[in-house]
Amino acid sequence: MTSSMNPPVAPGEAAPDFALPAVAGPETVSLADYRGRAPLFLALMVGLWCPFCRRQLVQIGKFEVKLKALGVESLVVVATDPENARLYFKFRPTQLRLASDPALSTHRAYRVPKPEPTPELMQALQETRVNPTGELPEPLPIPQAAKAIEALDSYVCTPTDLGDVERQWPQLKAMFMIDREGIVRWHDIECAREGLAGIGKLPSEAMILDAARACVA
Repeated sequence: MTSSMNPPVAPGEAAPDFALPAVAGPETVSLADYRGRAPLFLALMVGLWCPFCRRQLVQIGKFEVKLKALGVESLVVVATDPENARLYFKFRPTQLRLASDPALSTHRAYRVPKPEPTPELMQALQETRVNPTGELPEPLPIPQAAKAIEALDSYVCTPTDLGDVERQWPQLKAMFMIDREGIVRWHDIECAREGLAGIGKLPSEAMILDAARACVA
């Protein structure tokens, strides 16, 4: 994959500030909310059109309480308008704290790669087979895997989703562990280790909890 961006924000660097609309209410969520108070596990997703992101939201929700027990707060940024997110989570509630960033400003600040959609990339997407959550009968080419998971969800894209796709695809996702002083201590960038075979894969719960422990040590 090729990308015109600089490398992502790395461990040891200061985490870029952000201030985003909360999904749960009218307030603003910012990095300053956590600085000096608690480490932060920050997950940067794309829009709710992404079936892999919807799965990862559920996965993160299952171990968020374990992060909190270690003293680490969690924030998931979803790249869609707040009202669209509120409608979705009205029917699929979560305990996660969520912020809205349809313009991907936080992805840009943290320099999360967005590959160029070259003919080579398009061919690789068709040739690379994935089953990131293990729920498909067998690995499928990436576009087919996304459609299969979407069908399992009975999810129907809205006009808002389609607009998000047009602006965002093929933006990658990322996760950062940020200490109380606002320094990144760990990150996981989608596809950094496995190439396209890593699409939709969440780091293991054990890996994330180990990063959290190191951040609070």
